[in-house]
Amino acid sequence: MRLKDLRSPADLKDMSYEELNDLATEIREELVTTVAQRGGHLASNLGVVELTLALHRVFDMPRDQIVFDVGHQSYVHKLLTGRYALFHTLRTFGGLSGFPKRAESEYDVFETGHSSTAISAALGLARARDYQGRDHAVVAVVGDGALTGGMCYEALNDAGNAKTKLIVILNDNEMSIAPNVGALSRHLTDLRVSKGWTSTKKKVKHRLRRIPVIGKPLYRLVHWMKDSVKSMFVDEGFFSALGFHYFGPIDGHDLRSMEHTLRLAREFDGPAVIHVLTRKGYGYDKAEEKPEMFHGTPPFYVETGGLRQASALPSFGKIMARELADMAREDSRIVTITAAMPSGTGLSAFQKEFPDRMLDVGIAEEHAVTMAAGLAAGGMKPYFAVYATFFQRGYDQMIHDVCMQRLPVTFLLDRAGLVGEDGATHHGVYDLASLLPVPNMTVLAPRDLNELKAMVRWTQRCDGPCAIRYGRKSVDLGEKYPYEGFIFGKWDLMEDGVDCALLAVGSMVELALETRSLLERKGVRAAVVNCSTVKPMDEDMLRRLSGRPMVTMEEHVLIGGFGSAVSAFCVGEELPGPVLSFGIHDTFVQHGRRDQLLKYLGLEPRQMAGRILSVLKDRKAEKHER
Repeated sequence: MRLKDLRSPADLKDMSYEELNDLATEIREELVTTVAQRGGHLASNLGVVELTLALHRVFDMPRDQIVFDVGHQSYVHKLLTGRYALFHTLRTFGGLSGFPKRAESEYDVFETGHSSTAISAALGLARARDYQGRDHAVVAVVGDGALTGGMCYEALNDAGNAKTKLIVILNDNEMSIAPNVGALSRHLTDLRVSKGWTSTKKKVKHRLRRIPVIGKPLYRLVHWMKDSVKSMFVDEGFFSALGFHYFGPIDGHDLRSMEHTLRLAREFDGPAVIHVLTRKGYGYDKAEEKPEMFHGTPPFYVETGGLRQASALPSFGKIMARELADMAREDSRIVTITAAMPSGTGLSAFQKEFPDRMLDVGIAEEHAVTMAAGLAAGGMKPYFAVYATFFQRGYDQMIHDVCMQRLPVTFLLDRAGLVGEDGATHHGVYDLASLLPVPNMTVLAPRDLNELKAMVRWTQRCDGPCAIRYGRKSVDLGEKYPYEGFIFGKWDLMEDGVDCALLAVGSMVELALETRSLLERKGVRAAVVNCSTVKPMDEDMLRRLSGRPMVTMEEHVLIGGFGSAVSAFCVGEELPGPVLSFGIHDTFVQHGRRDQLLKYLGLEPRQMAGRILSVLKDRKAEKHER
């Protein structure tokens, strides 16, 4: 049966293993072709093809429930659950999400986008089942990298202690986004030794059964002794101590073995862990060779693996890492931290020169923040580079452990603002609202790559907490607006104009300049202010501009953001507040290209210029009437 002919996962149950292997090949071809066009998470999905097929053959979805940790490896699940015809719309505006989405399908029972959450969610679903007297299976599919996050341990401990019937599939590919780190990774490596036992068992089974008369009884005896013999090869103490029955390791690309083990676990009356060994990028040589590069990839050429559109500018992350490396050569206190994202944040370049001063803590943002506080308290100068959306996970630690003690920790918030095709779980649009109210915190937002360099250099002199937020799109405004240096607490009047003042933060400076050009064509002279120090604000500049209509612009939610802070200051000073605040209203923003999302949110320069003209016209009419 071809992929296009599948009506539901139930169709898989009648297929032969030969047909399933052909289907697996077709699925991989579809994955590579679609992600090459749309971008997305390729390597992780290529690695779970057989695992996902086995899940849908053994379990009866959607009656049985499955939760994917992170969810970026759910593409195969989508293909098998009636979404093949729409798969070409993956990660496009209005199309399929790159993550599980309850509104998309009844087969998506829980939405995930951040790591280490699936076991907690699945345990909640299992308990809901028990309270309601139902008997369906609940499965959490968790990558080994997710187990570097503390939330997994909390959930495992709770589930094992309560003896709740729950299946946790540990998809062990030795990767999270970067190669896994830590003691648990070493433990899983030890467990992989039992692959030798699994291989030996297959050979013994085959040979014993060929012996006339006594072969089968001998095999049954060996099978009965399996657990005792296996304990010589595998230390299962970690999971058994938590109250879980351990199955594995199992070859995740062997459908027969996978199905056999899943059926055993389904019948087990209690919490169970199935340790599955898979290869990230399996079936596409470019992804197998460089799984980290193809974890989350822009569109690429299938034949070469090369990107279709490479940016002419270096990323903000690379510029940050270069500057930190320059600083580290002269300052031995500087140490950098990542939560399993050295490549994504740019710190891999720093790591090459200073391998001992780049700390990868795994997917453990809370720990990273508090450890950074400890480093700072011990006399070091720590820099934690993290995506803005993942920084949300260290909120309490940021307040309690860093800011309350006024420790010199610098947070480098990459992907701040709209990140595009990854969608709602990954947009970094809540960081200002979390940072601005906290005492002792300094918040900076560079207009472009040149200003980021200057800000990073300035943090070397900062004696308290600081956060620098910057977007995904690289920007260099230096050709038309040469950069003249960063002065802490002072905003830059890039263009002057008496009719209104556009106060822009970070990525919105470029859009504010475009908006100004459109207004100028309509005879409106607008000032453009680069509000690079978001906290503390340049209060002197605000007082000087208060005589003209002010408009704030931010790639962030409006509630609690920059515009709110400006309005609050103006109220307190009895000054006229902003006449308009551009930003994101009270909504979760879907996935799509950044330019599409800006238009959807009314943040396109043409749209903003139109609204400004309308407000200025209304104000002029009101003044004339008075």
